[in-house]
Amino acid sequence: MKRRRKATSSYCCLLQRQNPAAPRHRGQLRHLKIMQEGIQLPTIVVVGDQSSGKSSVLESLAGISLPRGQGICTRVPLIMRLQNHSNPVPELFLEFNGKVVPTDEEHIADAINLATEEIAGKGKGISNSPLTLVVKKMAVPDLTMVDLPGITRVPVHGQPEDIYEQISKIIMEFITRREMSQRVDKTGQRTLAVVTKADKSPEGLLEKVTADDVNIGLGYVCVRNRIGDETYEEAREEEAKLFETNPSFQRLTNPWKINDKLSANIEDLNKLPKHLNSVAEAMTSFMHILGSAKESLRKIILQGEFDEYPDSAEMHCTARLAEMLNQYSTDLQSKKYVDNDPKKNFLLDEMKVLEETKSIGLPHFLPRAAFLTLLQQKVMDVSMIPLEFVDKIWSYLGDVVVSVLLRHCDNYPQLLSCTRRAAKNLIDKKHQQSIEWVKDMVEMEKLTDYTCNPEYMASCNKLMSRQDEFINIVNGLGISWNIQIDGFGLINVGHLQGKDGVVDAFDVKMRMTAYWDIVLRRMVDNMALHLTFSIQNLVKKEMQTEIIDELIGPQGNSLERMLEESPSVAEKRTKLENSIKLLKESKNVVANIMDRVVDNFD
Repeated sequence: MKRRRKATSSYCCLLQRQNPAAPRHRGQLRHLKIMQEGIQLPTIVVVGDQSSGKSSVLESLAGISLPRGQGICTRVPLIMRLQNHSNPVPELFLEFNGKVVPTDEEHIADAINLATEEIAGKGKGISNSPLTLVVKKMAVPDLTMVDLPGITRVPVHGQPEDIYEQISKIIMEFITRREMSQRVDKTGQRTLAVVTKADKSPEGLLEKVTADDVNIGLGYVCVRNRIGDETYEEAREEEAKLFETNPSFQRLTNPWKINDKLSANIEDLNKLPKHLNSVAEAMTSFMHILGSAKESLRKIILQGEFDEYPDSAEMHCTARLAEMLNQYSTDLQSKKYVDNDPKKNFLLDEMKVLEETKSIGLPHFLPRAAFLTLLQQKVMDVSMIPLEFVDKIWSYLGDVVVSVLLRHCDNYPQLLSCTRRAAKNLIDKKHQQSIEWVKDMVEMEKLTDYTCNPEYMASCNKLMSRQDEFINIVNGLGISWNIQIDGFGLINVGHLQGKDGVVDAFDVKMRMTAYWDIVLRRMVDNMALHLTFSIQNLVKKEMQTEIIDELIGPQGNSLERMLEESPSVAEKRTKLENSIKLLKESKNVVANIMDRVVDNFD
C-alpha cells in the first residue's frame, strides 16, 4: 500500500496468502473447516512501509517482543507460527539454515537479531531466506503470519542501491500465487488494512486510507501504538479513550465476513417452514398460513393496500377493478342507441313498433307494449356486455387469489396442488353465481319499465319540451328541415313529412331516451354493488371454508402430508443448521484474534 508522506498515521496490509498446501488441521478455524463456508483462511502476510508498525501488530497477536528500533528492523522474512498451548510454560524456538535454536520470551528479540545477522549478515542488508519463529503459548490463536521487510524506496548508508527492488521481490514471493493489494489482490478480497499510529492523524483517516482507490475487501482495523515507556495497561486506556471520543474511528470496522454469512444463514433458516411433528402442529401452521393469506387478500382486494406487491401493478387490485368497471360503463354507453346512427331514419323504428302494437281502443293512447318492445330490444342489444365483464373480472380475481395463496403456501409444497384446486373451484363457483345474477338482471330490465329516480322525469320533460317545434318543422313550418335535440344533435326530419304517427313516435322516443339513461347507470351501479358484495364474501368467509373443506374434509389428507418434509427442504435445513453452528464457533475464534489486535496492541 502506498505511503502518504503528508500523513503522520501509518498503514500496513495483512494479506491472505493463497496457500493450498497449508495444513488444514492447523488452527481452530481450519479444524472447524470454516473454508467450506466460502471463507478462505490465510497465512497472514504483513506488508507496509518501513516503520509503519507491522511488527507491532504481530507483537500484539503473539504477545511477545520483536526487535524494535529506528530504520529497518525486519531484514528477513519472519514466519511466525503461533500454536495454542495448554502448558503454562511457553515454548519458543527459531528455525533457520537447517537448525533449531530454542529461546524464551525474555531473549526472543536478541535471538532474532542474532539469527538475522547469520542469515542476512551484519549491517542493513536484507535476505529472502526466511526465519521461522514457533511460539507455543497459552491464549494465542492458532495462526501463521509472515512479517516482511518494510518497503524502503530510498537506500540509506549501508544498503544496496536496489533495496526497493529486493524488498518488492521478497514481498511478491510471499503474496502472489493466485505489491501489494492493488497488483496482487486487485479485488481486495484478501486484503485487511491495519491503520497503525492512528492517534497521530485521526481526522479524515478513512478518506486518507481510501484516497488512492485501494480496494480493502476485508476492511480496516485501527490501532494506537504504545508510546515511549507506556505500560500495556496505560496504552490500552489511552487507546480506549481515543476510540470512544473521536468520531473519526467510527467508520473503521471489523473486517471479517463471518458475521455477514452468519446473519444471512440465520435469516434463510428462519424463512424455512417450521418442521412439524404432529397433526396439531400441522393444523396450527395451516391456520396461520390461511390467516396470512386472508389478510393479504383483504389488503390488496378490499383495502387497496399493496405494500406486499409494490412493483406488481397487476396485484394493485382495487385500482385494476375500478379501471375494468369504468371500461364496462363505457362499453354500455357505446350501445346507447340500437342503431349506430340515431340521426338516420329518425323515429322510423318507433313508428313501426307503434303500428304493430296498436289495438282497438281510443286514439292517442300510447300502447305500453310498444315501449316494452323497444326496451327489450335495447336490453338484448347490451346483454352480452355484462356477461363478458364478469368473465373478465373473475378471471383476473382468480389469478390474484391463486397467486397470493401459493405465495403463502410456498414453504409447504404439499399444500400447493390442493390449495390451487380449492381456489379454482371457489372462483368457478363465484363466476357462475355472477353469470346467473347477470342473467336475472337482464331479465328484470326486460320485464318492466320502472324507476323512482327523479332524473327520469326531469330529462323526459326537457326532451318533450321540443315536441311542438319538432312537429312544426316536420309539417314544413320551419325555415329548414333540421332541428337540434339534446342527446341527438342536429337532425334532418324531411323524411317524416306527411307520415302518420309522428307525434306518438316522438313521445315514445323521448321517454325511452330518458329511461335508457337510467337503465344503463343502474346496470353499472348494480354490477358494482354485486361485485363488491361477492368479493367481500369471498375474502372474509368463503375462501377459508372452501380451502378447509378441500384440505381436511372427508376427501382431504393434506394435513398429514404436511408432516412429510420435502427432501429439498430437509437437506437445506440440515445444511443451514450445520453452517450456523460452525460459523458461531468460528466467530468466537476470530473474536479472540481481533481482541488481541485491539485490546493488547503495543
